[in-house]
Amino acid sequence: MTLEPRNDAFVAFEHVQKSYDGVSLVVKDLNLSIGKGEFLTMLGPSGSGKTTCLMMLAGFETATHGEIKLDGVNINQVPPHKRGIGMVFQNYALFPHMTVGENLAFPLEVRGMGKDEREAKIKRALDMVQMGAFANRRPAQLSGGQQQRIALARALVFDPKLVLMDEPLGALDKQLREHMQFEIKHLHESLGITVVYVTHDQGEALTMSDRVAVFNDGRIQQLAPPADLYERPENSFVAQFIGENNKLLGTIEDLTGDKALVRLATGELIDATAVNAKEKGGKTLVSIRPERVEFKPEMMPPGAHTIDAEVVEIIYMGDILRAVLKVAGADDFVMKMRNTLGQTKLSPGQKIKVGWHPQDARALDP
Repeated sequence: MTLEPRNDAFVAFEHVQKSYDGVSLVVKDLNLSIGKGEFLTMLGPSGSGKTTCLMMLAGFETATHGEIKLDGVNINQVPPHKRGIGMVFQNYALFPHMTVGENLAFPLEVRGMGKDEREAKIKRALDMVQMGAFANRRPAQLSGGQQQRIALARALVFDPKLVLMDEPLGALDKQLREHMQFEIKHLHESLGITVVYVTHDQGEALTMSDRVAVFNDGRIQQLAPPADLYERPENSFVAQFIGENNKLLGTIEDLTGDKALVRLATGELIDATAVNAKEKGGKTLVSIRPERVEFKPEMMPPGAHTIDAEVVEIIYMGDILRAVLKVAGADDFVMKMRNTLGQTKLSPGQKIKVGWHPQDARALDP
C-alpha cells in the first residue's frame, strides 16, 4: 500500500528502514504521517516492527535508511533527551529511590526549570491522573495501577507535544486496564497532545485510537480509523488479526466490479464483496464476522445467503452465546448470539440454516 508522507504531518516517517544485521530488514520502507493532536496506534504481533518504529521515533534506535521528522525537522541525529518527547513504558521505569514528587521533578530539573514552576507543574500533573495525595510516597509503596499513573504524569509534566507509549497497560489486570484506556483517551482529548501508542492488543487499539496502523513483517498492512479496520479489512492478515473472523476457502467463479461470485469448497455459490480477489478461477478466502451470522429466519437481513450448518458446540460467555458450527467444509465457523430472554436453544449435532448479508462477506487474498 502507498502511504506517502503529507507536507503538514507533525510526525513523518519517510522511506524508513531498519536492519540490525545489515541483511534482514525489521522495518521495510515505512512511510507514515501522523497529524498534530492525533492518537495513532501501531498494532501488530511480536516481531512485526511496531516497537522498533517507536524506538526510532524516541531516539533509542537509529534508522538504517530514510528520515524521521518531527514538526518538519529531521530528528535522525537529535539525541533522545533533546527531542522533547514524553515516554511511558510497560515496566513504568520509575526511579525506586525517589519519591513520586522527585520522579516528576527529574525531567523538569534536566530542563533547568526553577523550583516554584517545578512544584506547580508537578501538582498539575499529579492532579491530572488523580494522584495529588501521593507526592511523598515511593514507587514501592504504590500498586501497579498507581505506578502507571505516576509514569503517565511524569511523561506529561513538562508539557510535551508528543507522547510515546509502549504497551503501557500490559502489566495491569483486565478491569484496571480497561479503566486506564478511557483515562488515557480522555487525557489525550483534554490536553490536545499527539500520542503514538504501541500495543499487540487489538481491543485496546480499537477503543483508544483515531487511526490504527496494523503492522506485520515490517510493513503497514492497513492504516485506517478503527471502524474501517474492523468493517473493511483490506487483506486476510488484517481480517484475522482484528477481531474474530470466519474464513471460508473458495474459488472465484465471476468478478464484476466490486462483486465476486465464489464457489465454496463444498460446491455452494455465494456472493461477496471483492476486496483482494484478483481474477476468475483464482483462490480466495471469504471472511465473515461471527456477529453478522444469523440462524433465525425473522432476523436474517433482506437478500441474505442461507447455507446448511451443523452445531458442534455452544459456549456460554455471559452476555453472548458462541456457537461453533460446521459450514461448507469448515468445522470452526462461529456465530455469536446475544444472550437475550427466550433465546432459541441450540444443541450439538442439530442441523440448522445460517445466513448473512452478501456485503458482510469479503473476498480476500487466499
